[in-house]
Amino acid sequence: MVFSAAQLIRRDGVNATGMREVAAHAGAPRGSLQHYFPGGKEQLVNEAVTWAGRYAAGRIDRFLAALPEPSPSALFTAMIGQWTREYDTDGYGSGCPVAAATVDCAESAESTRKAAADAFATWNAPLAAALAGLGVPDAQAPALATLMISTLEGALLIARAEQSSAPLHTVARELGPLLDSCAGLPGTPAEG
Repeated sequence: MVFSAAQLIRRDGVNATGMREVAAHAGAPRGSLQHYFPGGKEQLVNEAVTWAGRYAAGRIDRFLAALPEPSPSALFTAMIGQWTREYDTDGYGSGCPVAAATVDCAESAESTRKAAADAFATWNAPLAAALAGLGVPDAQAPALATLMISTLEGALLIARAEQSSAPLHTVARELGPLLDSCAGLPGTPAEG
């Protein structure tokens, strides 16, 4: 049900995602929602956001392992590539569930705002560690991880608005040299 909630939130946002739709998407009886989520929709949304943060964090090691020549720009290009493949295959109907929950609930549900902040932090930590492992100074790695995540999130919004993966390719190409230069590598444009 948490996975289903995350999928519906990333497509429709929090406000348009109802508990009945989550149960139907998950193939679960509606009564199970009250059993597993006594805190109601807010609890379910928070757990979906937490799951999404852990999922994004877990992808970092998989991206690194798949890189033939690991570099900060190659890692960012891999992060972007996940989305360009999805958008080019499935269309532009979905985005990041953490961003959707932040937009919909940051002012109205403190627990969801905190869950979103924690999800971004959960994603940022392994990304910063990966950057440090690629030669970015330890003191600079968390800030660059924030830059990468915020650039990706912004490019996702623009890609959805334009119905084009071009903004994703642009940010990979333009941010890549900066990322590599922070690791002391020659700044060559990354291809998305």
